[in-house]
Amino acid sequence: MNIEKGTLLIVDDIPTNLKVLFSYLKELGFKVRVARDGEDAIAQVTHSQPDLILLDVMMPKMDGFETCRRLKACEATSHIPIIFMTAKTEIVDKVKGFELGAVDYVTKPIQQEEILARITAHLTIRNQHKLLQQQNQEIEAKNTELQLHNAELEAFAHTVAHDLKNPVNVILGYTKMLEEDLSSVINAESMDMLCKTHQAGRNIVNIIDALLLLASVRQQEVVMTPLDMYDIVTHVQKRLDLTIKEFQGKVTLASEWPTALGYAPWIEEVWMNYISNGLKYGGHPPCLELGATMQEDKQVRFWARDNGQGLNPEKQNKLFIPFTRISQVRVEGHGLGLSIVQRILSKCGGQVGVESKVGQGSSFYFTLPTS
Repeated sequence: MNIEKGTLLIVDDIPTNLKVLFSYLKELGFKVRVARDGEDAIAQVTHSQPDLILLDVMMPKMDGFETCRRLKACEATSHIPIIFMTAKTEIVDKVKGFELGAVDYVTKPIQQEEILARITAHLTIRNQHKLLQQQNQEIEAKNTELQLHNAELEAFAHTVAHDLKNPVNVILGYTKMLEEDLSSVINAESMDMLCKTHQAGRNIVNIIDALLLLASVRQQEVVMTPLDMYDIVTHVQKRLDLTIKEFQGKVTLASEWPTALGYAPWIEEVWMNYISNGLKYGGHPPCLELGATMQEDKQVRFWARDNGQGLNPEKQNKLFIPFTRISQVRVEGHGLGLSIVQRILSKCGGQVGVESKVGQGSSFYFTLPTS
């Protein structure tokens, strides 16, 4: 038999019992200590803890039940498994032992094979528990280390993103000035290259803004307040005025908007993503319809319907995965927008989704709790 070795403490006031058990367990390779009564046992355990205690019930002064109660009441010794040794066979005594925290019992006269099996089983459980505790501590230490690394990485990324915006904005400013100053001097091909350079700079700024927003959503805790959704959507329209004109798009708003709870700056960015995607990937020209519907679960569903080509189920499943591009048609996406939308709605207690059929356009939606 493969026995998990350990240190045992035998507590019994009868020398014969002590001698027999001591010799038998010692020969099997266990480290064995003995105590003649409960007080001696408590004193020994306080000084040096065994892996398991074999505790006689019937002892003078302090019986096994009281000894067990005191050991389990002490935080430093409460984890040590105790096996009662008793001549009593009444159910009430067995139940009392388990209620006090014992893990098992054996009935006198002791059968060597039986007590060996019980000792082996409980030492194995104890060793597995120790191993599990050690593994948990190692996992906690690794998690703490990862959290520190992530915090450092996020701080670095945040700093880099901020630092990048300044030189990129300078590039944008100079390219815009060059477009205006050289429009009548350089040929059409050179002007097109200059315009594309300016557009590339704008795309870089959009990506930086998306990264900064993603970082804030992950870190920032916000207070949910009632939203004036009509005001938010009209403000987004103004921000996207140049894009709407560029794609010759048409945006139609519902006349009534239910009030929902959310964080206005984040929800504005959700609409920015939905409307700009609708303009970029919609029909020719894109026509968007924005509105809201009350649901039976006390949530409001806000939606943006487009007249685009629609999406097959495979593309729909990839929509809200970070860094996934839906399409390379007309405008390249940087893949952050919809993943940010999902994070925002998760933090605000809502959900995101899309309903779409190929050839019938798409309806992107998000839900928020009502006020």
